[in-house]
Amino acid sequence: MGWKLAVCGKGGVGKSTLAAMFCHLAAAEGKRVLAVDADPDANLAAALGMPADERSQIVPLAERRALIEERTGAKVKQYGQIFKLNPDVSDVAEKESARFRSIHLLVLGAVESGGSGCACPESVMLRSLLTDVILYKDDCVVLDMEAGLEHLGRATARGVDLMLVVVEPGARSVETAFAVKRMSAEIGLRQIAIVGNKVRDEQDRLFLEKAFAGETYIGSLPYSETIRCADREDLPLIDLLDEGLRKEFERIWKSVKERLSRA
Repeated sequence: MGWKLAVCGKGGVGKSTLAAMFCHLAAAEGKRVLAVDADPDANLAAALGMPADERSQIVPLAERRALIEERTGAKVKQYGQIFKLNPDVSDVAEKESARFRSIHLLVLGAVESGGSGCACPESVMLRSLLTDVILYKDDCVVLDMEAGLEHLGRATARGVDLMLVVVEPGARSVETAFAVKRMSAEIGLRQIAIVGNKVRDEQDRLFLEKAFAGETYIGSLPYSETIRCADREDLPLIDLLDEGLRKEFERIWKSVKERLSRA
């Protein structure tokens, strides 16, 4: 059975960058990797380095009207209907994922209305798919989550081996991390670790270590012009790493793997 890793944090902290790097590093080890973009901003394909023309062909599952209606038995955006609360989605991850190099990618997308508690066909479809991916698939799964953990329920959370919260040196990012920890505990997800990103100097590092004293803080990644260049030039970061930066990512990845194996 493959491990299941969820990565979350405040917008802009670099969680999609880390999630993408973990996908590439796991794939390089021969793992079958399924990357799931569960953030409505949907940046994981770009973070993986997928070319823009390929990204433009991806239609988020929340917008796949025909698929949703087929599986749930209900029309999208029509109210007062009876529909399947547990639709068959066992083949969706395999059939509907995009592929970049050896990594399979699912983009969930956002339900347009109703909020996280929406009992609409779109929401039911996404939640059922995520449950299937986490609880029943043998893939090594990397979930790029929004800070709100919208798609995770109590049943699904049981299958997540580790929640990794990405933070940057700043009060709002730290506050978000503790909010994520609280929400994770509420749904029964207790394996949580924290990693710092965009750390420019010793002062930044000490700020984060002090803020998370007593927490499972597994280390820091430096602010990097190489990462900015990969984003600006729309290139896979994994191809641009120098030896020093690669070692930094591999050091964090080693700590993550140790926790995944214990879980």
